[in-house]
Amino acid sequence: MPNDQEQALEAGPLQQQLGRLLREGVETPVAADPLTRGLFELGRRAAAGRSTVLITGPSGVGKEVLARFVHDESERRACPFLAVNCAALPETMLEALLFGHERGAFTGAQNAAEGLFRAADEGTLFLDELGELPLHLQAKLLRAVELGEILPLGATQPVKVDVRFVAATNRDLAAEVDAGRFRADLYWRLSVFPIELPPLAARPGDILPLAALQLRRQGISRCPEEAVLRQLLRHSWPGNVRELGNVLERAAILAGNAAIALPHLDIEPVAGASLADELRRHEAEAMASALAETAGHRREAARRLGISERTLRYKLAALAGRPRRGNSTRFETAIA
Repeated sequence: MPNDQEQALEAGPLQQQLGRLLREGVETPVAADPLTRGLFELGRRAAAGRSTVLITGPSGVGKEVLARFVHDESERRACPFLAVNCAALPETMLEALLFGHERGAFTGAQNAAEGLFRAADEGTLFLDELGELPLHLQAKLLRAVELGEILPLGATQPVKVDVRFVAATNRDLAAEVDAGRFRADLYWRLSVFPIELPPLAARPGDILPLAALQLRRQGISRCPEEAVLRQLLRHSWPGNVRELGNVLERAAILAGNAAIALPHLDIEPVAGASLADELRRHEAEAMASALAETAGHRREAARRLGISERTLRYKLAALAGRPRRGNSTRFETAIA
């Protein structure tokens, strides 16, 4: 039976790295990649003030994690941090949940309720999926942000609140403003301090620490095989951090008491491609699809991708200057 030193010598470099993370634990929030560290440093600077923060990026990249970090680094850290997903509730319920209501304000309102704005008083209110907020609620939110007051349903007098707002969206709000789906005044009021979180594949230094964090949460101390870790680093992660967690949870169940091996991973293998190659391929395919679906309308394509039109133009220019693999004709047609 090999001792710990012999096992360490037998382990590959990625296994040694992950094994250390499993033994010593992972600092949270995870910001191991230089890009992520820079973004969290921006969050720390934003936390020192009172300005609203707008976090953008694809679904599953960890926007709420960054929002909690801003709260924890602020002077409001001892007060509540409350989060609401604006896309998860019907419009009528969302208004009552946010602004509260008086008794008898609507059918079934037998008692008054303070709502999240008042519950988060002196703390932070995180509005996730802000782009899904209906227009008439956007007007009420603007008043809350600008004047620090809300009008509960059924009330005749506004109520003062002291709340720090952090909002998040996977949509391009500038494009939503142009399309008439989002108020321009609210957009400019919320985007005082914007932070864009990129996809997980653009932050490869975070992948192993996030994997270790997920495995520790499942009580797993056995390190996956080296080939598994290489595959985790090669994968493009279209579902971002959420996909990584789901893949490892399923793999751990299938592995049982054994080390996680390649057959336990529910992701497609990538042969002969670097992480950078895969990221460029994934971006090219996503942009080609969005442009094809919008008949080449770049602003609408950018909105569907959850990035700004400026970012889309930059990425198209960068990819157009590189040799492309796979479905290059489709890509060249889309950007023509």
